[in-house]
Amino acid sequence: MGQSLKGRTALVTGSTSGIGQAIAELYASEGAGIVLNGFGDAAAIEALRRRLSGHGASVEYDGADMSKASEIEAMMKRIGDIDILVNNAGIQFVSPVESFPPERWDAIIAINLTSAFHTTRLALPAMKRKRWGRIVNIASAHGLIASPNKSAYIAAKHGLVGFTKAIALEAAEHGVTANSICPGFVHTPLVEKQIQDRAKELGITPERAARDVILAPQPTKEFVKVEEIAAMALYLASPAAASITGTAISIDGGWTAR
Repeated sequence: MGQSLKGRTALVTGSTSGIGQAIAELYASEGAGIVLNGFGDAAAIEALRRRLSGHGASVEYDGADMSKASEIEAMMKRIGDIDILVNNAGIQFVSPVESFPPERWDAIIAINLTSAFHTTRLALPAMKRKRWGRIVNIASAHGLIASPNKSAYIAAKHGLVGFTKAIALEAAEHGVTANSICPGFVHTPLVEKQIQDRAKELGITPERAARDVILAPQPTKEFVKVEEIAAMALYLASPAAASITGTAISIDGGWTAR
């Protein structure tokens, strides 16, 4: 790979698995220093950190709980100025709204939306001062449209898309861009749990649950690959994307074209 991000430092939240890990891996291969964040097995996280540091730049890990403002503030203070912020951390819970546990609602809003406010408010001053910065928010097709039984997730992701637009306008004259990526269904651990749950609920195979239930709204009937999302996140951090800001970019196999 090249070194298009050499000299840049990127914080990628929720980067110990799935989409966030793919973005961190690609950024590291392009020379960026990386701050990993997320939960998981300590040995696996350390192995990931060591592997990414093999590209030559610094790779750190901070286990801040993204539902807690105090931990986010401590992380941002410790790591110092960053050039690229990828807000990716997210959780999901599926239930009709009338039986949706309030504590689940609070957790989803905190991690999927409010954490992006805290990281952004703390990263933006240095970006403005240096007159260069990239904020990439991983939203969802559910940031643009809705499905039943996912009220908290949909509210959070719609909020994230709107928040991104507001930041883009505020930072437009300071060399800082803010964009959201809106993936369709990606075969992450989060979605694998949904597949298994729906298969059990409906008494069908996981393969059938994936294609006929989970992927029903996705015209390609194929999961979006994490590498595709990472490639877009890299493009948005590149000089070629300097005039792209305030957008919500769909990578969803045609889902939102309906």
